[in-house]
Amino acid sequence: MSSILTPLIAVFIIMLLGSIVQKMRLLPADTDLILNQFVYYIAFPAILLIVLAETRIEDIMQWGFIGGFSLAMVITYALVIVVSLLSTPKKQAVAAMRALNATFGNTAFIGIPLLSLLFPGHKMALVAAAIASLLSVFMFAFALVSIELASRDKQSTDHAIVIMANALYKNPIVVGSVIGIGLSALHITLPDSLALMLHQVGNTSSPCALFAIGMVLAKALRHQSGTKMFSVGLIAELNLINLLKLIIQPLIAFGLLKLFGVEKELLTMGVILAALPTAASVYLLADRYQINANVSAQGILYGTLITFISLPIIETLLKSIA
Repeated sequence: MSSILTPLIAVFIIMLLGSIVQKMRLLPADTDLILNQFVYYIAFPAILLIVLAETRIEDIMQWGFIGGFSLAMVITYALVIVVSLLSTPKKQAVAAMRALNATFGNTAFIGIPLLSLLFPGHKMALVAAAIASLLSVFMFAFALVSIELASRDKQSTDHAIVIMANALYKNPIVVGSVIGIGLSALHITLPDSLALMLHQVGNTSSPCALFAIGMVLAKALRHQSGTKMFSVGLIAELNLINLLKLIIQPLIAFGLLKLFGVEKELLTMGVILAALPTAASVYLLADRYQINANVSAQGILYGTLITFISLPIIETLLKSIA
């Protein structure tokens, strides 16, 4: 049995529990929103801040990892944009949403707990997940700008740089990571009581995040009609998006990380993070702008299920190549 299956099954069971609780309406209807807000604004920033603050700046600045992981996202994103605009010209917002679905992996909500379980006690696992999450936020911000520019009222005067800056500086993952990196660079050690508090709060992020994802997916799929669920066009789009997200992007990431001389264990972490399914926040963005919300919701669910096959295969291939 693949070593990645045990943490993957644990991750899925917590998500499944969230879905069951949502379907049975055992908790208030907006519990998923409250959990998401707690994880997003408090728990994730706490764990990223303290993990990065307690890591040497030399270990954080893994330029080969940063370059390889970033370029894999950018190449995949550009590929989807080109294909989408060729198939549906003049639909820039739809193209940007499709590209985000194919590149923005769940490096925080699934990546952090998965790598923690797969590499127990290995601090670089959390550092890798933190770097990948920070880089993914930049990709999310770029897609947000594209969608905003394509969808907004023409009278709006906000510049693209202003929109992106607002998206980044208001993002708690960016804020927590930047503070953590700053503390590490300045060699500032936090008081033990404060560090312990951040660890305790941050450790709640993984189970709460996974539980909330299950609830969000159950709620999202409840609103999808049976016709849309099985349309040929939708199935083709879901297959293509998940092929790019779960197979093509990790393959590109592997080639680039290898090219940039990233050491074996960190390379494995990078490929696994690149091979994660689309983050639930993509559905929230799609729903907010009413762009491909149906595709996003079902793509996340199918992608998460497909990872039970794709991730063990990728892990086995990585071991055999190494």
